[in-house]
Amino acid sequence: MLDIRRLHMLKTVVARGSITAAAQSLGLTAGAVSQQLAALRREVGVDVLRPDGRTVALTEAGRVLVEHADRIFDAVREAESAVAAVKDTVGAAVTLAALPSTVARVVAPALTALAARHPRLTVTCLVTDQAQLRELSLGTVDVVLGQRYHHMPDATPRGVVAHRLLDDPLLVVTAADRSDGRPVPLRELAAHRLVLPPPDTDCGQAVLHACRLAGLTPSAPYVTADIAAQLALARAGLATALVPRTAIEPTAPGIRTSPVEDRPIHRELFAATRRADTADPTANAVVAALRTVARQ
Repeated sequence: MLDIRRLHMLKTVVARGSITAAAQSLGLTAGAVSQQLAALRREVGVDVLRPDGRTVALTEAGRVLVEHADRIFDAVREAESAVAAVKDTVGAAVTLAALPSTVARVVAPALTALAARHPRLTVTCLVTDQAQLRELSLGTVDVVLGQRYHHMPDATPRGVVAHRLLDDPLLVVTAADRSDGRPVPLRELAAHRLVLPPPDTDCGQAVLHACRLAGLTPSAPYVTADIAAQLALARAGLATALVPRTAIEPTAPGIRTSPVEDRPIHRELFAATRRADTADPTANAVVAALRTVARQ
């Protein structure tokens, strides 16, 4: 019989791109992972991985094995959810992955409310911009507070369900004495020195795409994904920023915000969980707390 732990290691190696990266995420040595994959190869009687430059790739047999492994993992998670539903109790631990821009006004109040309602629940919160939905599909996190931009393709992977939380427009942010707060046509930003997120981030791609649709080639002498840095540059009068509304404290001093008038840029915040026929009470409790804050 195939060892499910070895199947999980195989899937993790493919997702991470190398045995070393997979070992690091699993808290193991690369040698230990290699030994388990060698044992898996003996179990199936054929190579499941092949060298691919500095990384590894699946063989045809490995691809078939991972496809079946996904169904096996789905069945295991379904069984876990079914047992939890029978108990109808929130578990002892849960892991939430969240975007940095959501921490102050969404995550923190949601976790405060969750702690009051379920004091025995321990929440581990991973604040990261990187590949949260992949971590959800790998089983390393239980709930993801993520984002998708309305005019960009939906990249939600198989086996994941996204629960909409709120619509979050990007606002034009300037120094308080540089704007009267009236709506700003996106094309007018051609006259501004901008601070933008890196073009390889979700927000950076969304902003650049919206600018192209408006016939605008933005001038961005400042490039950073750090929203605190973006706001600091705007406050100093050095640049104009485009920042999600939920990432801005309403009472933040020294800045003024304005909506985009003609081509608004919206992101949707969502809480994602693994798809299951039977709901997991623990993940549901986290999603419910996030929804409550979003409604407020």
